[in-house]
Amino acid sequence: MAQKNQEKGVTGGAPVVTEPGRVRNVVLVGHSGAGKTTLVEALLAASGTIGRAGSVTEGTTVCDHDPAAVRQQRSVSLACAPLLHRDVKVNLLDTPGYGDFVGELRAGLRAADAALFVVSAVDGMDAATAALWEECAAVDMPRAVAVTRLDHPRADFDEAVALCQRVFGDNVLPLYLPMLGDDGESVAGLMGLITRRVFDYSAGLPAAVREPDPEHLPAILESRNELIEGVIAESEDETLMDRYLGGEEIDTEVLITDLETAVARGHFYPVVPVCAETGVGLDALLDGLVAAFPSPLEHELPAVTGVDGSPRPPLACDPEGPLVAEVVKTTVDRHVGRVSLVRVFSGTLRPDQVVHVSGHGMAERGHPDHDADERVGHIYSPLGATLREVPTAVAGDICAITKSGSAETGDTISAKEEPLLVAPWEMPEPLLPVAIVAKSRADEDALARNLARLVAGDPTLRLDRNAETHQLVLWCMGEAHADVVLDRLRAGGVELETEPVRVELRETFTVAAKGHGRHVKQSGGHGQYAVCDIEVTPLPRGAGFEFVDKVVGGAVPHNYIPSVEKGVRAQMERGLVGGYPVVDLRVTLFDGKAHSVDSSDAAFQTAGALALRDAAEKGQPTLLEPVDEVTVRVPDASVGAVMGDLSGRRGRVLGTEPDPDAEGRTLVRAEVPATELLRYAVELRSMTAGTGTFRREFARYEPMPAHLAEQVRKEAGGRS
Repeated sequence: MAQKNQEKGVTGGAPVVTEPGRVRNVVLVGHSGAGKTTLVEALLAASGTIGRAGSVTEGTTVCDHDPAAVRQQRSVSLACAPLLHRDVKVNLLDTPGYGDFVGELRAGLRAADAALFVVSAVDGMDAATAALWEECAAVDMPRAVAVTRLDHPRADFDEAVALCQRVFGDNVLPLYLPMLGDDGESVAGLMGLITRRVFDYSAGLPAAVREPDPEHLPAILESRNELIEGVIAESEDETLMDRYLGGEEIDTEVLITDLETAVARGHFYPVVPVCAETGVGLDALLDGLVAAFPSPLEHELPAVTGVDGSPRPPLACDPEGPLVAEVVKTTVDRHVGRVSLVRVFSGTLRPDQVVHVSGHGMAERGHPDHDADERVGHIYSPLGATLREVPTAVAGDICAITKSGSAETGDTISAKEEPLLVAPWEMPEPLLPVAIVAKSRADEDALARNLARLVAGDPTLRLDRNAETHQLVLWCMGEAHADVVLDRLRAGGVELETEPVRVELRETFTVAAKGHGRHVKQSGGHGQYAVCDIEVTPLPRGAGFEFVDKVVGGAVPHNYIPSVEKGVRAQMERGLVGGYPVVDLRVTLFDGKAHSVDSSDAAFQTAGALALRDAAEKGQPTLLEPVDEVTVRVPDASVGAVMGDLSGRRGRVLGTEPDPDAEGRTLVRAEVPATELLRYAVELRSMTAGTGTFRREFARYEPMPAHLAEQVRKEAGGRS
């Protein structure tokens, strides 16, 4: 991951700040293909951070340094790219736009203080971007919109703005309008609505500022009036609106101040047209990020507790306060080891400092609780994959540390003398299982090492070593996520294959039956002799197993009765028809025979197992499949399609109700066999254009339909 500066065309050293007020942490969000990474590249070049902007298609961008991102030509992980503009450090956090990598997006939101929504003037936006806007609104995160790809022949800025206003709601208004060049087609500049000035980019950056031409004035005036009314409506000066409506000309500086205040508080959402290829609007966007977006001093910090869960006072973004930082991303580089991207919330992180690393609450995801004291080595400012050493990282800043032995994504770094724990951010549940098999014993060892590294860095990846099916299952967010995980494993030198995921089925009897078990062998010396007769009775679902002794007259000596039960239990674990555990039975031992010399514990265990197998031939055993209670969260327009699909999966729809957390969305509750949910994460996303989510919880076991049970039996026979 660490690279020399010249490899990416980096010019100069890393920007260093000593005051939180000179930091802006901005996460770029939007659908895949909207142009986020290209925009970051252009901003880095415009600010002089890199000498020349790279290309997504050529795999030369700063942020898409992951081999999977280069190959797929789309972002697959969070990347940080800081730049310096007007003596303010802007940490740009580039996030993937594809839904499978929502974990990287969540990490970016956690590290940021404001969000820049990137919307293509060609393709509009997807429903997931609209849902994310509502999510940011719920926590009052300041937002702005950059409309990109203005140079495309099909670009339509006005339609893009209208779409944003329809989807995002009120107070989404442009600060600038695109100005066409002499050819009447290309965008050569911007018309500033507040300043009533034209910014001409015909000669490149920086823009030449001049008075507008007469033909530009009507468009400027119409849009300016709407913008001013929106800004004044959010002003703390209640007299402004009356003065404006009375015909008074409001001072430009007053408007700019009120605009910046409204944006910082998350009440107003400016739209800036930009073109990464030609440079149009890049300086205007940088000015807006620095002037209008809040510094870390203005953003509410996450709650903290003691490591034991005890309450602690709220944090303040104070470089002199107690050290509290959070690992928002962990990667493992083959050259420098573990690299942790860290957001510092309080205090100052210094080289050679001994800190406490805590990770709690992720045991279910394969991250056991852990606490350790570690010494921080060097501190770096990350520019994509390039690590540039810096002297310190103050509260509000983002940095990288290397070679931590225990730090995982989501962990808290705090002072050794006062260990603290930051409240975790919401992480989606991985719901697509992928079973993997190493090709050789050597690959098994390499697989174990590489999996530990991947799981440490990706909380949306869950590892399940299934003791029943004997499969190693990776639970992923979707197919694209799974492809990236498998590629990273193979890049680590692991030869592996995938296989169909097997669901933990059960077997049971449908009718009562008797079984006879006879194990008699004579081979010289002590032989083996045991005979037992049992009756098997089905029990209600979930009742478990009962063993009843009804032997009369010592037909089976008392000391061998536990042996019969042990043999029955062992056979139940091995299964009878498909190799799955047998459940919900009462086994009654009522007769048998023993030999004074040849009977033994082992013989009666074998006889007990044989008796159960004999009863199975008469007791009509059947397979049971797990049924999950599923809650699907979808837009109202998708409810019918989702309910129909659930019914087609042998599901029982229990009902629907409005989503209490989001207007225009519905919760669909159903019970669905787990075998029908193996690829539901992929199919639901396709059905709902990426806006549907679901959660599942085991409900009970139910009989599997006969034709499916027969298919499972044949597959089990093929594996044996």
